[in-house]
Amino acid sequence: MQPRDALAFYTDVTHRTSAVVIRSYSTSFGLASRLLGGDVRQHVETVYALVRVADEVVDGAAAAAGLSLDQTRAVLDDLEQETERAMAVGYSANPVVHAFANTARETGIAADLTRPFFASMRADLERTEHTAESFDEYVYGSAEVVGLMCLKCFLYQEASPRSADQERKLVDGSRRLGAAFQKINFLRDLADDFEALGRSYFPGIRPGNFGEADKHRLLDDIAADLAVSADALRDLPGSSRRAVALAQGLFTELSLRLRRTPAEELLTSRVRVPNPVKLRIAAQALAGRVPQPDETP
Repeated sequence: MQPRDALAFYTDVTHRTSAVVIRSYSTSFGLASRLLGGDVRQHVETVYALVRVADEVVDGAAAAAGLSLDQTRAVLDDLEQETERAMAVGYSANPVVHAFANTARETGIAADLTRPFFASMRADLERTEHTAESFDEYVYGSAEVVGLMCLKCFLYQEASPRSADQERKLVDGSRRLGAAFQKINFLRDLADDFEALGRSYFPGIRPGNFGEADKHRLLDDIAADLAVSADALRDLPGSSRRAVALAQGLFTELSLRLRRTPAEELLTSRVRVPNPVKLRIAAQALAGRVPQPDETP
């Protein structure tokens, strides 16, 4: 096998490895990713696989292996350094990093997006509560930049440039959809994050003082994010529009279920979207629709 062929074969294997990683961790993402165009799907899967691996470093796998806080921080630092090195040279012996680096080099993802992400992951090792400013910084790095990386994957094959207004709309939509995803996950994992990980993400909110007014205030903020992202859907390329519509629909449905669940119940149970409802939303996304509140049973 010639060196060029060896690299192509290895890259293909690493992309398939990334697909296994993310589908093993997220059934919702696995469902949505199947609606992406082939090349776009491969690239988006590598983004989420790297994000998942980094998240596992700070959220349990490293601690379960017996690593100390300093050792866990060193693992995360090494992962970031290996990611940047691979983005520069086009190769890593870590399959997930190699696949991501290949995506980054093809789509234009650069360190201005990966560095804020790793900074937010590092914050999970250093901060247990957030101010309004640190919360915004955390959400940007942990979620909004992931949306921007995906946007790079969605647009890299386009032959014609977008207008400044279209680009701004897509950037805003990608950031706000990422932010909505993160805030919804924080809300439905409120008690678990506090009790298992010792973290309180929303400023001033802890399980002991969380009530209906807090819940609705947070969900109003999430609804505003989802409205901006929904408005950008029609400007996405056809290769990604249905998948993003499905993700938008799933999290819209989840936010509505959170809205209907009493605040005290959110502290004892994790709200989910049942599989039959996911399939209904998927059918609507395939038809180019995003579920609206009055369509949700």
